[in-house]
Amino acid sequence: MLRIAVILSAMLALTACETIKGAGQDVQNAGQAIDNEI
Repeated sequence: MLRIAVILSAMLALTACETIKGAGQDVQNAGQAIDNEI
């Protein structure tokens, strides 16, 4: 049971990291689009 809990925790942590990374890329792309318009 402990092994399953550890595996699930690791999966959730990796998913959260990917989500934050994706959000950062979206913000960066939006900033570049604004710079291109100016």
